[in-house]
Amino acid sequence: MIGRRPLLLGFGAALATPRMLGASAPAQGAVDLVLNGAWRQGGYALGRTEPRALILVDGEALSTASTDGLFIVGFDRDAPALAEIEVRSGARSTRRVLDVAPYAFPSTRVDGLPPATVEPSDPALLDRIRQEVALKTEAFASRADVDDFRDGFIWPLETYRISSEWGAQRILNGTPARPHYGVDLAAPAGTVIRAPADGRIVFTRPNMHFEGGLTLIDHGQGLISAYLHQSQLDVTPNQPVRRGDPLGRVGMTGRATGPHLCWRLKWRDRNLDPSLLVGARAPRRLA
Repeated sequence: MIGRRPLLLGFGAALATPRMLGASAPAQGAVDLVLNGAWRQGGYALGRTEPRALILVDGEALSTASTDGLFIVGFDRDAPALAEIEVRSGARSTRRVLDVAPYAFPSTRVDGLPPATVEPSDPALLDRIRQEVALKTEAFASRADVDDFRDGFIWPLETYRISSEWGAQRILNGTPARPHYGVDLAAPAGTVIRAPADGRIVFTRPNMHFEGGLTLIDHGQGLISAYLHQSQLDVTPNQPVRRGDPLGRVGMTGRATGPHLCWRLKWRDRNLDPSLLVGARAPRRLA
């Protein structure tokens, strides 16, 4: 059923009340740290700490808090059960260990795809795919020093039907494929796609082999959202966008059997479910 910003029962019900770690007076030598978010596979943690604090995840320095002390950490589809987040400011530090809940991802079949989009073999096509992978890899490496994720996301379409959940194990033309790292939002061709949050366009290109018309937005600290299968692109690289700005139009370009928007999200090299950030809010300022 098509609805206007529908409530996703089952798919998102467990996330209606994000788990939180409350702010408390830090111990001597510690750093203020407050976290909230969706702590599950494909989810995220939003944090507030001291401005410009170093952010370590499982012992690896991955990011730096914004000038307002905000940061985000993502949990991949196959994230382990525990994640350690540490913030460091000078000689002081604070650690939290989060329980990352498992999620039962569904399995879906998609039939009727052109064989070249499932198992390409033509040398010229394989060379084109390699070139496109290099372009996408460069764009996903963008690291804007901003926190445009601070107020969460809105849905990029006003009216849609979820035709494939995020993280589903795909079977394409009968062949097992990698998991689907997008939320598919079925909508009429030509439906306006809008930016779910502030950011800067880091990539636009029509007629990608798999993605068709593709746009990428950098929301800061390695958080990059992607919009696939567009019939029309209305933005250009380096263009700033605000929440609600038009990005393009729904289509069925690339590997698609009907008009829809495939909405994706990455934090650094981790694939996240973008719908989990809808309605999110970063922790309040520390006292």
